[in-house]
Amino acid sequence: MSKAVKQSEAAPAIRLQNITKRFGQVVANDNVSLSVDHGQILSILGENGSGKTTLMNMIAGIYFPDHGQIFVDGKEVVIRSPKDAFQCGIGMIHQHFKLVDVFSATENIVLGLDDEEKFSLKQSAKKITEISQQFGFEIDPDKKIYEMSVSEKQTVEILKVLYRGADILILDEPTAVLTPQETEKLFAVLRKMRDSGKAIIIITHKLHEVLSLSDRVAVLCKGRYIGTVETAKTNESELTEMMVGKKISLNIARSEPKDPVDRLVVEGITCKNREGAELLHDISFTARAGEILGIAGIAGSGQRELLEAIAGLQHVNGKILYNDPKTGKTEDLRDKTPLQIRELGVRLSFVPEDRLGMGLVGNMDIVDNIMLRSYKKGKGIFLERKKPRSLAEKIIKDLEVVTPGANTPVRRLSGGNVQKVLVGREIAASPTVLMAAYPVRGLDINASFTIYRLLNQQKENGVAVIFVGEDLDVLLELSDRIMVISSGRIAGTVDARTATKEQIGLLMTKNTAQEGGAADDTATA
Repeated sequence: MSKAVKQSEAAPAIRLQNITKRFGQVVANDNVSLSVDHGQILSILGENGSGKTTLMNMIAGIYFPDHGQIFVDGKEVVIRSPKDAFQCGIGMIHQHFKLVDVFSATENIVLGLDDEEKFSLKQSAKKITEISQQFGFEIDPDKKIYEMSVSEKQTVEILKVLYRGADILILDEPTAVLTPQETEKLFAVLRKMRDSGKAIIIITHKLHEVLSLSDRVAVLCKGRYIGTVETAKTNESELTEMMVGKKISLNIARSEPKDPVDRLVVEGITCKNREGAELLHDISFTARAGEILGIAGIAGSGQRELLEAIAGLQHVNGKILYNDPKTGKTEDLRDKTPLQIRELGVRLSFVPEDRLGMGLVGNMDIVDNIMLRSYKKGKGIFLERKKPRSLAEKIIKDLEVVTPGANTPVRRLSGGNVQKVLVGREIAASPTVLMAAYPVRGLDINASFTIYRLLNQQKENGVAVIFVGEDLDVLLELSDRIMVISSGRIAGTVDARTATKEQIGLLMTKNTAQEGGAADDTATA
């Protein structure tokens, strides 16, 4: 048994006592007290805006609490910076990676270290390899960050804190952009770390992951600590009720498509980047009105480029035919500007990893962000604000956006609430084609099911919905058909009512380059 595990008999690895943090009038954390032991995985659950990330940022030295105490191995500590946190053996792996693309894994891991001895990249790479072998990581220390997959970048971030000697690890939404296979690999590594005596805290919204990985679950609601339960003695319904304060249905009601008609017909589109490398190859499919077409694939397989091509943001070869229900005409979207495509009713609601970097302006309030879509329609120097304000207030009410008011700058909202504004704005535009990419990324379970219901409503209203998602369970429950993209090619299209998660997982990793690529709408896994 490790020294750390013996210590846990006397005191928790980390204990928070009456931690309070305010931002102006907003109380992010209100007298929160919780603990985690060495050799234990604790999940932190809560709705968006419940204070999970703020609480963890105080442990990691990014924020400083207004009130309360932090104890590490029974000793009170003051953490004023990430450097202080590292000296206490605490390391945080953030949702958005903080890596230098042109540096190697080793260079990123040692960056910023104060090493009084003579520095040696070769020795550092050797130490990184030893840590990797101890916990089961797969990483090439000399590989550049820009050459890595999302899961490899995450591995570098974890190794960065382990290299600095962290015994307490905090992971914020670690599986948000991982495939099922990559998630299982990560969980195997985290279990090994736990068994070696590390204390691990995970922020996640995926209840099935919480139940399969963690030893205990701590729940926050509106900044307050609700309680901690042993994972083996709880279930999804109980945890959801603790988070939300009421019972909610966890079923996605999928209706049968009514009178589906071809709304968008994509024929043989190909897309290349500036260097001439192919991002999309011979993509052909049909999106039908009154139907949800799910798109699955490993992160970076071409999902983003495909949606941007339809929205007019990528130059492509091939045809993107739109059957306009208002005029009855067929328009080739490839010949149109993004503004013309939007005017036809084709809407792209893309929720990127950096929500404020694309789609919304952080310093502007919710009303102004709603108005971004309609500034050009203003007459004279004065803008009409009445309708956008009503729409902003409707989105706040319907999607339960946690905000002091419609005039709050969106940068002051939690990530999930920013996302609700982004998705709500696009759905409110009454589109004929709605492309929703990662609309529930980082959202709590209550908000996620609100979005699923909205997508279903759009489908029942005759909208052709294209839904790009990460959670295969949700894709199977929500979609009518699922198209799988692998390395910029269509690996297959399956009936969501009969397909299995394993079939889709296999298609996601299929080497389509050797198999001719495209598959039509009748293909099955």
